[in-house]
Amino acid sequence: MWPDNETERDFLNFSGVADTVAEIIVQANGRPVSIGVSGAWGVGKSSMIKLIQSSLSARPKEERDFVFVEFNAWLYQGYDDARAALMDVIVTKLAEEAKARQKAVSKVGDLLKRVNWLRVAKLAIPSAVALAMGLPPVGLAGEALDIGRRLLSGGDEKALGDAEQSAAKVGEAATRMVKPQSMTSPPKEIQALRDNFEEALTEMGITLVVLIDDLDRCLPPTTISTLEAIRLFLFLKNTAFVVAADNDMIKYAVRRHFENVQDERLVTNYFDKLIQVPIRVPPLGTQEVRAYMILLYVENSALAPDIKEKIRAAICAQLRQTWQGKRVDAAFVQTLHDQFAPDLVSKFDAADRLAPLMTTATDIGGNPRLIKRFLNALSIRLAIAKTHGVAVDEAVLVKLLLFERLADPRAYAELLAHVSADERGRPAFLGDWEEAIAAGRDLSLDAPWNAPFIAEWLSLPPMLAGTDLRGAFYVSREHAPLITPEDRLSSASAELLTALLENPDMASAAKPQLAKVPRAEITIIMDRLLERARQEQQWGVPPILEACIAVAEVDPPQGARLAAFLTDRPASQIQPNIVPRIGDQPWAKRVFEAWRSSTVSPPVKAAITRQEKHGHVSI
Repeated sequence: MWPDNETERDFLNFSGVADTVAEIIVQANGRPVSIGVSGAWGVGKSSMIKLIQSSLSARPKEERDFVFVEFNAWLYQGYDDARAALMDVIVTKLAEEAKARQKAVSKVGDLLKRVNWLRVAKLAIPSAVALAMGLPPVGLAGEALDIGRRLLSGGDEKALGDAEQSAAKVGEAATRMVKPQSMTSPPKEIQALRDNFEEALTEMGITLVVLIDDLDRCLPPTTISTLEAIRLFLFLKNTAFVVAADNDMIKYAVRRHFENVQDERLVTNYFDKLIQVPIRVPPLGTQEVRAYMILLYVENSALAPDIKEKIRAAICAQLRQTWQGKRVDAAFVQTLHDQFAPDLVSKFDAADRLAPLMTTATDIGGNPRLIKRFLNALSIRLAIAKTHGVAVDEAVLVKLLLFERLADPRAYAELLAHVSADERGRPAFLGDWEEAIAAGRDLSLDAPWNAPFIAEWLSLPPMLAGTDLRGAFYVSREHAPLITPEDRLSSASAELLTALLENPDMASAAKPQLAKVPRAEITIIMDRLLERARQEQQWGVPPILEACIAVAEVDPPQGARLAAFLTDRPASQIQPNIVPRIGDQPWAKRVFEAWRSSTVSPPVKAAITRQEKHGHVSI
């Protein structure tokens, strides 16, 4: 299994972009800079942020001393105001640095007080508005007023105790304000905070790099609050902001915030004014996807850490040369180490086969997170198979998992239905299609099988038409249950069917038990017996015929079905010795009439004549 976490180890050949972003921050030389790392959900923005931090951390300190603040707005959503939380995180980090460096301690202390003042002011304002509107106030003021009402209405000892605690809280919050007499408005406090912040950074001789991630996961109010907090510290000396977010999600949040704004340019400009340097996470091509999957397999292997790192570095170096025609594939990776386990080599081969589909399939599109989820789902199903003792070919499971994720759900349901109905769990209907694809012929299919993906999928090894897929569908039950005809049988009938399929030549002994089976279940039993019978290529007296005759003898309507089945057999399969075996059955006459008028062999027709002449044909 692979965790869905960002990493400082480059599996996606992002180091070049990360180093470029780091160089932009270094070259700014203390001038404020804001950089936006954009890309869709799951493409690797968080890993890019980590790689940028790693690249900057590797720079010599005499070149520039960087201090990093990591802020994930999504973690605070629903628990704290995003603006206040970001201010707290930044100032707390500066306080730690000031203490460690013994520089700007008093300035950072003043900065912390101003942030607290803004917090208290923010708590007081909503309470005042709430009181004016006749609504219950919130925050410390609301708590105090609530306790006051309880005291005025008679109160109790608990109310007195609560009042003392609330007073202590309000008093403590008030003492954290800086010069409350002179700081009468938030605008003055905000400007003082910005000045204080810039002076502290200059005195410590550091560049503060604020890394903001998962902004596009937040609800619109949290997104806007965080952007406003960024604006508070933005464009101050010795600061760099790196914001990772999906541009479309940010625009959506801005559009929701400014509900009456009709001009799309205004929505775009809001974010553009915050971001000076836009960087887009590069999309992955087939080479990168193949390399990524191979590295994931290497990461989960038993190879030593130093060998893993050597392979990772070599693969990334090769990726930087793919524009010159270099390839990252199973063959290349096997040159990097001479003792790969056979199962790991087979996984490299699987990555070779799957990479093109993982890159081009609309629902995956080379997205690293979706690739990882696909491989995790595969691992889970292999584990289920092992636990339940189900023999499943990994290549078959991979192919079915791809189909489950990318094909039309109606096609998946149809495939499952064919597997459920087939006595050996095979989707035989795929056979002609697989042969056409293998021969390079065009394939024209009706819905829901007419998507371009289907042709790609059919070409993937292994071929499935002759493969028992029941085990693979069994371990995939969280997506769709495998329902076979036996599931509609009572336990006694299911056991009887199993016995007939395993020992059909002993079926006559089972007729007393068959006579007790309900009509609906007898029909299901005959369905399965005829399904097995269709596999016979020579119709003399195969054992399965004995089982079919036994069922027909206890339930006459099944005789008509057996007669129709035998009539439909190719004439070349019919052999003379079947004639005396079925001659005394009530349905035999119409079978013989059909065979006599067909192209069955002369010996078969002669056997029918003899059977009728001696009076052994039932009429």
